[in-house]
Amino acid sequence: MVMVAAGDGAELYAETHGEGLPVLFSCALCTTHVNWAPQVEPLVAAGVQVILWDYRGHGLSSVPADAAAYSIDRVVDDLGRVLDWAAPGRRAVLAGLSFGGLASLHFTLRHAERVRGLLLVDSGPGFKNPKAQAGWAQATERSAAFIEARGMSAFVEKASATLVGPRPELPAAKAAAAAIAAQDPVGLAHFARHVAGVAPPVIDELPVIDAPALVIVGEKDEPYLRAADVMAAKLPNAEKLVIPGAGHIVNIEAAEAFDAAAIEFLSRL
Repeated sequence: MVMVAAGDGAELYAETHGEGLPVLFSCALCTTHVNWAPQVEPLVAAGVQVILWDYRGHGLSSVPADAAAYSIDRVVDDLGRVLDWAAPGRRAVLAGLSFGGLASLHFTLRHAERVRGLLLVDSGPGFKNPKAQAGWAQATERSAAFIEARGMSAFVEKASATLVGPRPELPAAKAAAAAIAAQDPVGLAHFARHVAGVAPPVIDELPVIDAPALVIVGEKDEPYLRAADVMAAKLPNAEKLVIPGAGHIVNIEAAEAFDAAAIEFLSRL
């Protein structure tokens, strides 16, 4: 567990577990590395190096007060610096849920030589349609405004299903919710407005990504079912898996099924 220095002096929380094929897990907007905690033990047992981290403004990472410190370019650079610390000189699998998948795709397009594979979970390639992109930007603005006005505990209560899943009584969901609620609203609002809400789409660039990819989506995660189809169709070396009965936070809701699919995919790499 360390604080990795970002290019602008921000500090990024990161931790690594186990040895073997390095897999860096990036979280959904407004969640933290704790959301991926259920995967540590089973994947390490399968011979994987599990790398967890928090974006700037999230979790245990520093929270720059200046909105100019938040951009997709910063996130891509931050991700690379975490990889430099955890797996120097090695190609890694990038795993990301929701925004974490989009961030992983942006990194891959800029640094394909560093990517061994992609695990894209309940995610999408962004919105090419201007109307859809505007709708997403408005949604992230509403979340940012709510967080600023009401605080993180209220946000966790309001958006629990999309942050920790529909079963908040699960131990993993409880731990994830506590970590989300403890965050600084300032960083999350900046990140929502200046990173997630305006991140450029990568739909047209997907065909140039030849890394092996597994696209996982929960059967009940309706907003991302179509996005999963698009990524699986356009990525030249991709396969898709729908996990029955699961929603957006599939790695907590259906941890055993998710872990089994991830381990099988990673074992082939």
